[in-house]
Amino acid sequence: MNQIQPNKDLSTTPYFGVVSQARQGVSRTLADEVAALVGLTDKEMAYILSMTPRNLHYIKEDQRFGTTASERLLLLKNVLLHALDTFNQKPAVVLQWLRNPIRELNDQSPIQLMDTVTGFGLVDDVLGRLDHGIPA
Repeated sequence: MNQIQPNKDLSTTPYFGVVSQARQGVSRTLADEVAALVGLTDKEMAYILSMTPRNLHYIKEDQRFGTTASERLLLLKNVLLHALDTFNQKPAVVLQWLRNPIRELNDQSPIQLMDTVTGFGLVDDVLGRLDHGIPA
């Protein structure tokens, strides 16, 4: 399995880095790599990318996603890397955390909220609280 690294330009200007890359479009291959970080299913990936599983399957490895799906994929990548850091590089723990309701997220799972850009921010905020020892 390939190690996915955070985007270098995202560490200094996260929003502009995501905007720039999303506008260029990211490859279908990146979606598979991001899903493999913690074992997200095709159904979960399609939900997060705001498309049907069938449409996700039709996109070939060498094709690029549109701006909206690319943005979501880049945000997902950053959230998953943050979660892996928070949970000591344990993909199974991250996956369980992503799928279970959390009180601070209005009793919704992180995956349920990541169908919106705002939801990604809320999930990342909870991870930040956990990083600082604040229960979430």
